[in-house]
Amino acid sequence: MRAAEEAAFARDVTAEALMDEAAAGIAAAVAKFFPHPGRCLVFAGKGNNAGDAFAAAHLLQDRGWRVETHLAFPENELGPLAEKKMRALRKDAEHKTARPSIVLDGLLGVGAKLPLRAPIAKACREINRLRRDEYAFVFAVDLPTGLDSETGAADPDCVIADFTLTIGFAKRGLLADHALDYVGRIERILLPDLAPPPGGETLLADAASLRGLLARRNFGAYKNEFGRVGVVAGSKGLTGAAVLCATGALRGGAGLVELFVPAGIYEIVAAAAPPEAMVKPIVSYASLVHEPIDVWAIGPGLGEANADEIRQLIAQAPEPMVVDADALNILARDPAILRQAKGPRLLTPHPGEMKRLFPNECATRAEQARQFCAAHKVTLLLKGSRTIVAESSQPLSYNTTGNPGMATGGMGDVLTGVCAALLAQKLIPFDAARLGAWLCGRAAEIAIFDDGASEESLLPSDVIANLGGAFRDLRL
Repeated sequence: MRAAEEAAFARDVTAEALMDEAAAGIAAAVAKFFPHPGRCLVFAGKGNNAGDAFAAAHLLQDRGWRVETHLAFPENELGPLAEKKMRALRKDAEHKTARPSIVLDGLLGVGAKLPLRAPIAKACREINRLRRDEYAFVFAVDLPTGLDSETGAADPDCVIADFTLTIGFAKRGLLADHALDYVGRIERILLPDLAPPPGGETLLADAASLRGLLARRNFGAYKNEFGRVGVVAGSKGLTGAAVLCATGALRGGAGLVELFVPAGIYEIVAAAAPPEAMVKPIVSYASLVHEPIDVWAIGPGLGEANADEIRQLIAQAPEPMVVDADALNILARDPAILRQAKGPRLLTPHPGEMKRLFPNECATRAEQARQFCAAHKVTLLLKGSRTIVAESSQPLSYNTTGNPGMATGGMGDVLTGVCAALLAQKLIPFDAARLGAWLCGRAAEIAIFDDGASEESLLPSDVIANLGGAFRDLRL
C-alpha cells in the first residue's frame, strides 16, 4: 500500500486527494447497503485512517445521516489531515439516545503493530459491544483495527467488522481463513489515482473485475445464442433441489433449460418446476450423453442409486459440466475419472464434499484448492463464506459477496444452475464460477438490505428472485 501511495505522490497526487477519493468510495459503499440514512458513530485514531473516516462521515452527513465522533486520543494529537477532516465534519449532538445504524472503524490502518494498547483497545471493545448489544453494523476502513494486514493475525480485542472497505486493493491478511469472522464482507474501494500492485497469486472477485465478462446482448438476439442447459437432478424426497437448480439456470440467463428427472418423480417435478423449464423423464442416465445439450448441471438432489451411470456421464459427455452435490459424492469414490473427462468440468463442493473428494491434510483452504486442481485439472468452486475459485492455470480468486443468511439448504442448487447458465453464454469455467458466486452472493445481500429478508429468513427462492438486481449491480 505504501509503495502504491509513493508512486501516486511521485505523479503529484496529494495525500488529501487520495483521502477524498477513498472517502467518496466509503460513503458510496455505506449507501449501497444502507440506502436510508440513520445514525453513524465514527471511532477515530489520529492518523490518515481517521481522516478517511471523518471525510466519509462528512459525505454521509450531507446525505442526511446523523453523525457522532468518538476520538481515541485527545483532539490536539490528531495528524494534520485528520484534524482538517475533523474540523470539516460538523458534529450533530442530537439523537444520542437513538440506536446506531452503523459504526465506522477508523482507529488504525495498515502498518499498525500488534498487540493493541490503550486507548485503542478500549475503543475496539466498545465497537464490539455496540455490534453485539445494539446490533450496529460495523464498517472497517481499510481493515479492522487489530488485524495484521499481512498475516490476518488478530488481537484479542480486534474489531469484528460486518463490512471491510479495503482501499485500493485487498491486503493479504484480509483473505486468511482465520480472519474471516473479523473481516466480514469485503468491498474494494477503487482509487483512480492509486495503481494496483503487480499481479500476484490472488484475485478479488468484485463488480469492477467481473463486469466485462458478459457482453451486452444484441437487440436481435435469440434463445439459441444463450445455450441449452441440461439439468440432471432430483430423486424421491429431493425434488426441490432439481427445481431450484433449473430455476437458477433460467434466471442466470440460459436460452433453454431441460430438466431430466427419474420417471418415478416426473409428475411431482413437472408440477413444481417453472413453466419455462422442459421437464423430461429418463430411464438411463448414461443415455443422456447423446442429448443435444450445450452445458450440463448435474447432482442436486440426485441421490446415489445410479452411481455407475452418473460416473459414465461425467466422463463421457463432451460438453462443459457443473458437478455438484450427490454427483460429487459419487465422484469422491473414484476422482481419477476426472482425468478421463471429455469436456471441461466445474466442481462446486462445500467443505464436507471437498473433504470427501480430497482427504489430503492441508493447512489452508487455498492450499487445498491449489493441490486439488493441480492433481485433477478441473475448475474448482470451493464454497464457503469466502468462496474460492481455483484452476491450475489461473490465480486464486476470492468472492466478496454474500452473508450468513446463505447458510441454508438449497443455496448451492441455485448456484449450480447459475454457473451452468453462464457457461452456456460462452464464459470459460473459471469466469463462470467467479461470476456465478458473486451474483448469488449479491442477490442474497439485496434480499436482506433492500427486499425485507433477514439472515434468519433468507431462502434460496429469495436469491433467485433478486438475481435480476445482482445483474444490474454488476453493470453499475
